[in-house]
Amino acid sequence: MKKRLTRADAAQLYARLAEARPDPKTELDWVNPFTLVVAVALSAQATDKGVNRATGPLFQVADTPEKMLALGEDGVADHIKTIGLWRNKAKNVVALSRQLIERHGGVVPHDRAALEALPGVGRKTANVVLAEAFGEATIAVDTHVFRVANRTGLAAGKTPDAVEKGLMKVTPPEFLHGAHHWLILHGRYTCLARTPKCFACPVVDLCLYRQKTGFQPSAARKAATSKGAASGAKPKKR
Repeated sequence: MKKRLTRADAAQLYARLAEARPDPKTELDWVNPFTLVVAVALSAQATDKGVNRATGPLFQVADTPEKMLALGEDGVADHIKTIGLWRNKAKNVVALSRQLIERHGGVVPHDRAALEALPGVGRKTANVVLAEAFGEATIAVDTHVFRVANRTGLAAGKTPDAVEKGLMKVTPPEFLHGAHHWLILHGRYTCLARTPKCFACPVVDLCLYRQKTGFQPSAARKAATSKGAASGAKPKKR
């Protein structure tokens, strides 16, 4: 039995996800690279909707490193108390704002090492910023992407870094810009952690997950046949 999808399978998987969401984008609200860094940093162990409710008012008063630094830890904390780990996150947001001012003239750097050096910013956040703000072809591996990649057999790995390397290797170039979003949205709304909606999954016949829920092979074959054109679909240019 196969343990990983072939490159041909991967291309077909992405083509179907692209057909369902031709213009994938982050569900976090942001207005400039700085607010994107802050939003992604705040999203750790929190939902995008929860982060957006907090950052809406926050970004109205502090959408630059200078304004965020002036707001201070207490001011930031007052806006994000509904988000998990808010005390430490408020501290990091102010610290990364100060570092952006002192080391980068208040501008978010287009550099992975510099981004990862910011307080509260790891590889995942850096990948999101590089992709969203600077248009780089990166794949940020969060819990959803990690689960989908392992469960489907797209890129099995025991660590986020291993999964990222696998995804970068197996993902066709034309799908790289949207790969992170297709996988995260698929994991968020279809390939759920506890009870995946295999019965409504557009790639169920490609997926190598054994414990499929509500899965009928005959129905999957019929659905796959009807999506024949989708296997050759091209992602929308971004």
